[in-house]
Amino acid sequence: MALIERILSGGNGNFFLIAGPCVVEGEEITLRIAREIKAVCEELEIPFCFKASYRKANRSSLRSFTGIGDEAALGVLRTVKEELDVPIVTDIHTNEEAAWAAQVADILQIPAFLCRQTELLVAAAKTGRAINIKKGQFMSPEAMGNAVEKVREAGNPNVMLTERGTTFGYQDLIVDFRGVKAMQAFGCPAVLDCTHSLQQPNQPSGVTGGRPDLIETIARAGVAVGFDGLFMETHPEPAKALSDGANMLPLSELRPLLTKLIRIRRAIL
Repeated sequence: MALIERILSGGNGNFFLIAGPCVVEGEEITLRIAREIKAVCEELEIPFCFKASYRKANRSSLRSFTGIGDEAALGVLRTVKEELDVPIVTDIHTNEEAAWAAQVADILQIPAFLCRQTELLVAAAKTGRAINIKKGQFMSPEAMGNAVEKVREAGNPNVMLTERGTTFGYQDLIVDFRGVKAMQAFGCPAVLDCTHSLQQPNQPSGVTGGRPDLIETIARAGVAVGFDGLFMETHPEPAKALSDGANMLPLSELRPLLTKLIRIRRAIL
């Protein structure tokens, strides 16, 4: 799609946004969230890609929600894509998922814990779709060059990297904003995940915690230091979200936040 090409070439002018709920919870709520984000982004002239996982494979607890079923969830994402004409981002976890998810997704996302999995990266690359690799919580920004090389050596130049925080102790993450320059040095867009960077994982309760009160702080800093794109998970009622609600942005707060971020972007251009 033309929008994907523009994002990858760095020709947006503005930052781009990857946003949506953590996981597909059903067609009605997924379409609602996508419509509202698209309306805000069109108003503010922000390039927008809709993100939702069709299945969550990495869960704290065996009892955590993983999805409504792969075929049903991908069907919902297809509906969002066709009805709203927006690019779709979804994550994959195994080599076999790559070609299947690529039938719907415009961008295949490699989860942070899997960013070193060579066969997964190669399988994703061979679909021809753009690839968004999340930086492992255990990886330096500089080390992500190897992941980029795996995708490119497989014949796919369309790759971006996403910063989502680095493990700090056992149950917290920090963002080292120096990493934006290191990742951009590989010749691909650098994205800041403003919500997962604020997770507090591995809680004894089996449910990941978070600091959503700091989303604006992280996002403002990310725009100020020059990240090409922002990643945010959002939901009308985060407390009722079926996955990762503890670090989501309430959907009602998206427009005012993005309005502030655009002012910062314009100030540094």
